[in-house]
Amino acid sequence: MAEYRTEQDMLGTVQVPADALYGVHTQRAIENFPLAGRPPHWALVHAYGTVKLACAQTNRLVGAWADDPAKADAIEQACLELSRGELDEYVVVDLLQGGAGTSLNMNVNEVLANRALLILGEPLGNYDRVSPLDDINLHQSTNDTYPTAMKLAVIRQIRRLEEQVTGLQEAFQDKEQEFAHVVKIGRTQLQDAVLTTLGREMGAYAEALARDRWRIYKCEERLRVINLGGTAIGTSQAAPRQYIFRVGEVLRELTGIGFARAENLVDATQNADVFVEVSGILKAHATSLLKICTDLRLLSSGPEAGLGEIRLPQRQAGSSIMPGKVNPVIPEAVSQAAMIALGNDVTIAIACASGNLELNPFLPLVADHLLESVDVLASSCHILREHCVMGIEANEERCREQVQNSIALLTALVPVIGYEKASALAKRAHETGRSIRETAVGEGLFTDEQFNELISPEAVMRLGSPPPK
Repeated sequence: MAEYRTEQDMLGTVQVPADALYGVHTQRAIENFPLAGRPPHWALVHAYGTVKLACAQTNRLVGAWADDPAKADAIEQACLELSRGELDEYVVVDLLQGGAGTSLNMNVNEVLANRALLILGEPLGNYDRVSPLDDINLHQSTNDTYPTAMKLAVIRQIRRLEEQVTGLQEAFQDKEQEFAHVVKIGRTQLQDAVLTTLGREMGAYAEALARDRWRIYKCEERLRVINLGGTAIGTSQAAPRQYIFRVGEVLRELTGIGFARAENLVDATQNADVFVEVSGILKAHATSLLKICTDLRLLSSGPEAGLGEIRLPQRQAGSSIMPGKVNPVIPEAVSQAAMIALGNDVTIAIACASGNLELNPFLPLVADHLLESVDVLASSCHILREHCVMGIEANEERCREQVQNSIALLTALVPVIGYEKASALAKRAHETGRSIRETAVGEGLFTDEQFNELISPEAVMRLGSPPPK
């Protein structure tokens, strides 16, 4: 058998591997774009299969291939296989490409055409029987199918992210209850401030994640507005009216997602601000994760020579030269993932702002970075929950020791003895080398029982100060 087959396009002939399901357009893209060295995100490829299936079914409904139902069946089967990930090995164009995603669209068109040919028992490349352009791409453009596939892919992945954020939120809520009785030093500007509880700190993390979860859930509303049926620039040129009004409904039926055709298809084709908005929501979540992980590293620092208020699960040896050292590797790894999402957000904003007139040519970059952000954030929430938060332990003795020795105690005494007396008490304690408790009780300002009441979890958690007795 020949190792190659010859295919032709408007630029001339090209040699394509004889057994490849892709064709001339894909081969040119392979040669033109050796950039990232990896194909588009699998979720985008699978979503493209679903979009092409919706287009094929709609074309069938409006009368395409009425005299050749076997062709229609073969095309739909090929689309279904692509949507299930069964043809991934043939989607080989680089994720970075010129042409606003045309190379991926043509790669998909050629794979679907050739797979349909095999189903029909025809030789690869027999495009008179099934054409990548006249059949697979019928009534479509890259400019409406690519962004629609992007939105479908992001919705599917972002639902996974929402689940993982929810799980992490619940893990912190569990710790909020578990550590509700642990009184500790609250800090501002990394300096001792007032008393709080470890449970209250954990509850604040859970609350931040609850906001992230809501934002992520709501952003799907924006992504459900699609320009499918708008063809090249949103004017729906070369597509019949019946197809334009039906294709979005078919996609909705196939996916169970409430897709709606944009009221202004031209706007939806040329403007990519929705992806900036979604990326901004991911950025907000990445910010939450980075802050939480930084706090966990600080709270567990030392453990002897740092704060040491919590113990993180020990996941691996921390040094090749320092025996016994264990590092907070999970928060460190998650922090890096959050930084990736923060950097991706900048790139996405630049790419979306750089569109020209009726189209944005940089959607391949947007798709890659947006899906990468969703993926790394979802995985981060999962490993942070499973490998870190669920196993956090409170170092109650350390927290108690720091409370007894910190000037943060003084704020708890102010409602009883006033600011000036509390300041003078702090000065005397410092001069004598005694703790605040020892000085206050020793001078008869409080009994042990009264002092314990002022710094109890109930007093610390109380909303405001109790009225004077």
